[in-house]
Amino acid sequence: MFRIFQPDEARESILKRVPLDEMPVPETVLKRTAELFGEPLSPAQAVDRILIDVRRRGDDALHEWSQRLDGSVANSFAVPSEELQTALQQLPDDLRSALELAASRIRQFHEAQPITSWMTQKMGGTVGQYMRPILRVGLYIPAGSAPLPSSVLMSAIPAQVAGVAEIVLVAPPNRQTGKINSTILASAAMLGLTEVYAIGGAQAVAAMAYGTQSIRPVKKIYGPGNLFVSLAKRQVFGFVGIDSIAGPTETIVIADDSANPEWVAADLLAQAEHDVLASAILLSPSKALIKAVRQEVEKQVKERNRNQIIAASMNNRSGAVLTRDLQEAVELSNEYGPEHLCLAVSDPWRLAEKISAAGGIFVGEHSFEVLGDYVAGPSHVMPTGGSAHFNSPLNVMDFVHVVSLIALDRETARQIAPAAVTIASAEQLDAHANSARVRL
Repeated sequence: MFRIFQPDEARESILKRVPLDEMPVPETVLKRTAELFGEPLSPAQAVDRILIDVRRRGDDALHEWSQRLDGSVANSFAVPSEELQTALQQLPDDLRSALELAASRIRQFHEAQPITSWMTQKMGGTVGQYMRPILRVGLYIPAGSAPLPSSVLMSAIPAQVAGVAEIVLVAPPNRQTGKINSTILASAAMLGLTEVYAIGGAQAVAAMAYGTQSIRPVKKIYGPGNLFVSLAKRQVFGFVGIDSIAGPTETIVIADDSANPEWVAADLLAQAEHDVLASAILLSPSKALIKAVRQEVEKQVKERNRNQIIAASMNNRSGAVLTRDLQEAVELSNEYGPEHLCLAVSDPWRLAEKISAAGGIFVGEHSFEVLGDYVAGPSHVMPTGGSAHFNSPLNVMDFVHVVSLIALDRETARQIAPAAVTIASAEQLDAHANSARVRL
């Protein structure tokens, strides 16, 4: 189950990046899609039809697709404030305390991020930038096989710190009850969120992007989801903003002989249980450690509730890579650009300085990734699919936009206008050149 690869072999298998459209789709999903639409469609084609329908018919399409895809739908998608408060009041004391601790640390971390406007008078007159919060945002909270109340905190708190005035939260309802998981509702109530809708899938993305009779559109959409949610976000991008295209979770652990095999195995399994397409990869120059971790994986997986998902993940996109040394492990990790990178080595800071691409670096075995999932402070919404090479974890900057400020004085304008005339003339934009020339 836990295979061992050589570096070149790994580059062509578990470390090989696959575009979103080429991700393997379970046959059961393709079969159900064909049943729902009356013909075989790719996930992208199915998503396109849902988006177009919701954009054209609004709430009627939203109700119809929710009924067909979720199995049930309430008369109103909006969750009443009384239901939010009841969920919070019924939250077990220990869970509420844990969520409050997490919320406190997440808020403290993001309040330390500078998002200040600035101006300078050193360029003639005044130039600068205003930092303005996005007016209205939508947060998608997964609630499929494992409802994630932590994602409410990790997404909404940075938005609140940024000063976003209107935060919309959507989450798929339970198929039996037609209601959102109560812990998700309690987390929303804890943060003072009031606009919550029981709706999921591509239809939820369409509602937030285009708006319907009962849901006003947002300016930007955030949050992870399944393949259909990711494809929907990609298709509405440009009409609205999105944070990123989220793929299956991925973790790389770089370890040496000093690492605890039991802990390394536990960390790998923790990520593998997310999804059958999750990646949990160990890079190590120690053959003895890899064998010890493999034994622990085979032992621990039997004790886990989601062992079937873990086993599928381990067989699909996970395993160990025996590297020449730690330097080669770093090189492989930098090529891959993992969402999570855990450094279980004797001198983790030395390796941390060499990392060029990762969503989050977890330095040392006491900074294990699960703490990052819940209570460390940074958002656990991190770049996947190799986008860590150019994208960042969700943060306060994702919820603001920059407005450039230009207030030049008369003398500066006269000094630089001739250059504008010259450049505009070279571009054959005569009206541009004239606009500057008439000032002279």
